[in-house]
Amino acid sequence: MIRAVVFDVGECLVDETREYGTWADWLGVPRHTFVAQFGAVIAEGRDYRETFQVFRPGFDLYEEREKRAVAGMPETFGEEDLYPDVRPALARLRADGLWLAIASNQTVRAGAILRNLFAADVDLIGTSDDWGASKPDPAFFERVAAVVPAEPDEILYVGDRLDNDVLPAARAGMQTVLIRRGPWGWIQQHDPAADGATFRIDSLAELPELIAKTNAGAN
Repeated sequence: MIRAVVFDVGECLVDETREYGTWADWLGVPRHTFVAQFGAVIAEGRDYRETFQVFRPGFDLYEEREKRAVAGMPETFGEEDLYPDVRPALARLRADGLWLAIASNQTVRAGAILRNLFAADVDLIGTSDDWGASKPDPAFFERVAAVVPAEPDEILYVGDRLDNDVLPAARAGMQTVLIRRGPWGWIQQHDPAADGATFRIDSLAELPELIAKTNAGAN
């Protein structure tokens, strides 16, 4: 049985295209150049933060986030950045009786935005800054398991990354979904490890029926 669904944020709920562009602007780099390097870093299996080092050696992401905030240009996202399938999928899943959460690597500032956007749509919102643990650290998924009112194997974790989402959630005993969108979703889709996901989808609109069929089979 699947009793709870937990969502990643970036490229799962939120289209980060605009934010990639603002980072390119902050660095003074052409947007297409920044995105090309970003994709190359991901394809090579490296930490995405190495992208910034190419253009500005010694770049400190946390420090630069604060500089952007002070300059009145903080990292941000809003309703206009949500993928169009997000609201309908959450509404359908809640109507079907699923317990819903959002849990991801996000700053305190982003956590406040998420609560403003989704407080009425999900049962819990947790971030890495809130919990003091970041994906793919097992401690993050241990915290997810501790706050969700279901057994680990009754939790479905939905994300766009194998390395940060699907594989560590599976190691924590959860069921998993790999959604094919965003740079990681497209680049990692052919990795043999992707076959280990419980479901592979192109849209959150697919989830309600998949979960319903799984639970009907379990019953």
